[in-house]
Amino acid sequence: MAGETILIVEDEPAMRRGLKDNFEQAGYRVALAADGEAGLRAAVESRPDLVVLDIMLPKVNGYEICRLIRGQGLTMPIVMLTAKGEESDIVLGLNLGADDYLTKPFSVRELLARCEAHLRRAREPAGKRYVFGAFELDVASRRLLREGEAVELTPKEYALLELLVRRAGRALTRDEILRQVWGYNVFVTGRSVDRCVNTLRKKIEDDPARPRWVVTLREVGYRFDGGNWTGVNQAKG
Repeated sequence: MAGETILIVEDEPAMRRGLKDNFEQAGYRVALAADGEAGLRAAVESRPDLVVLDIMLPKVNGYEICRLIRGQGLTMPIVMLTAKGEESDIVLGLNLGADDYLTKPFSVRELLARCEAHLRRAREPAGKRYVFGAFELDVASRRLLREGEAVELTPKEYALLELLVRRAGRALTRDEILRQVWGYNVFVTGRSVDRCVNTLRKKIEDDPARPRWVVTLREVGYRFDGGNWTGVNQAKG
């Protein structure tokens, strides 16, 4: 984490100060912005390693900042903070390119852990083999192995798993999964995502009713999680 910079865009002085102190104690450099206009300028010009972004901001709101940051081609993780906690607000932020969200009030310890997880994944090279638990996803050969034995996946199950694993820790909405896995087929709905997740869980979860890897985010979508994610391994050769 040495040298990594967190940009905190938050208009409430006490919250901004508290977050700054906690991130600095954790070893990060911290940049601050008190309104959306200053936050957008700092994100585009300074290009921090991660942005903690409040939604309700003066001048430019967090949704617009997120949209404009992604429009610039910037890929740093964005963690949104929302006081509303409404599923529609969360979904909108995720669809605009946010990686994660927390609703106020939240645990600062959880925020730090989420940010560190996103930064850790951003540090890792883009490998071709992803290892989680007893599984290995070989992107080059489009195969999933469990302790060396092939696991049979349908094309959609494979595409869904690869998307989730590549973006481990990131909250993905059903709409985003639909776009990435199914494309723009007008006959497909969010229920198709749920059905595919259910069949995938039966193949990778020890207890599909209590999933370890593919976690449901109520009214939002899914996240590849589990806590024991071992990261990305470069393919040999």
